[in-house]
Amino acid sequence: MFGGGEGTMRYQPHNYQTLAQHFIEEHPVCAVFLEMGLGKTVNTLSAVMNLLFDSFSVRKVLVVAPLRVARDTWMTEATKWNHLAGLKLAVAVGTPDKRRQALTSGADVVVINRENLHWLITQSGVSWVWDMVVIDELSSFKNRQAQRFKALMKARPKITRIVGLTGTPASNGLMDLWAEFRLLDNGERLGRYITRFRERWFVPDARCATQIFSYKPRPGAEQEIYQAIADITLSMKTVDHLHLPKRTDVTHEIELDKQERKAYNQLRDELILELKGGVVDAKNAAVLVGKLLQMASGAVYTEQGDAIHIHDKKLDLLEDLIEAANGKPVLVAYWFAHDRERIHSRFPNARDLKTSADIQAWNKGEIEIALIHPASAGHGLNLQAGGSTLIWFSLTWSLELYQQANARLHRQGQSEPVTIHHLVVKDSVDTQVMQALKTKNTTQAALIDAVKTQLERK
Repeated sequence: MFGGGEGTMRYQPHNYQTLAQHFIEEHPVCAVFLEMGLGKTVNTLSAVMNLLFDSFSVRKVLVVAPLRVARDTWMTEATKWNHLAGLKLAVAVGTPDKRRQALTSGADVVVINRENLHWLITQSGVSWVWDMVVIDELSSFKNRQAQRFKALMKARPKITRIVGLTGTPASNGLMDLWAEFRLLDNGERLGRYITRFRERWFVPDARCATQIFSYKPRPGAEQEIYQAIADITLSMKTVDHLHLPKRTDVTHEIELDKQERKAYNQLRDELILELKGGVVDAKNAAVLVGKLLQMASGAVYTEQGDAIHIHDKKLDLLEDLIEAANGKPVLVAYWFAHDRERIHSRFPNARDLKTSADIQAWNKGEIEIALIHPASAGHGLNLQAGGSTLIWFSLTWSLELYQQANARLHRQGQSEPVTIHHLVVKDSVDTQVMQALKTKNTTQAALIDAVKTQLERK
């Protein structure tokens, strides 16, 4: 249950790690935008150690993190470094009884997965004792309507220090920032209400009559937003501080044959497609995009949930890439369940990275083909010891999940050049996803650079 043993490694922080640690100690409310590989967990634990036992600024600390990060990463870091000896850490995951045991253990730091935050605050019956909260992956609180956001807002008056950690603060654009900073500073910088935030800094973009689908920043709004949050925000880019191995991105274009292209185009144009295994019906544009992505991957679900086979083009190319790896481990990212099933059928030795044992086996080089879903393995996992090749079998619209999954291999500790392959069906939604990821990345990079520049001027 408790971490914080003697530790096996002497901690010798880099200058940027010391900067991040001091920033957290000196700012009761702060957002720390650290790109992947800059050691945000050990930086934060080092600050927590000093706040608990040096300045006595806090009594108890709650860390909210994605499930696998909560289960594996924070405990691993707490027991890894010698300067954290004596720090008592408990992980509140698993059954309700196990969670309550961790929450009431008296640990200095309790780590809970974000899915159980609402349970902790509204259902657990455990008294709130944490005066400091660390949100590992602040970007997962960008939805103001989500249960986790509303639950933490209820507890916010009891919190005197709060830290938001992320490498992807605005993966879908600057609108993401409102909920994140509303949680941190109670609306002091970007406003207490989303409507005021929109009215001040945005104008309608995509719309139909009176219905507005998206907003775009007003002229000059980006710099005003950056300036508004700069005083409590630390931003650092991996490229400025780490010498990572070379990363090569490769896009493999796939051509559908005439019959496959005809089926794809028919669904795209008519929103309905009759196939041998059933009928595929796209009721609206959003459903249509999902169905077309499925078809590009090689199968598509009917209304009854049956997966109908379309093609094996991506499986064939995946087989070629695995063969070219010549026995070196490869990590394969997929999005749809039928992707996983078809990959397992073609490659019986493929293994899902789900448990701690799976991750350890991968990092020991014991798994030749490992499968991950970006939504469950995108954040915080250290997979760089197991291989240097990532293959995107099917893509995600989420820049955050895309970048985080790539960073499982391309991060500090990786000893070999990293190659990231993208399997893309030509003239399909696949190509639109790739373009959307590039566009979103431009917006987010501007935010990180702007905040970083302002901090350096001080």
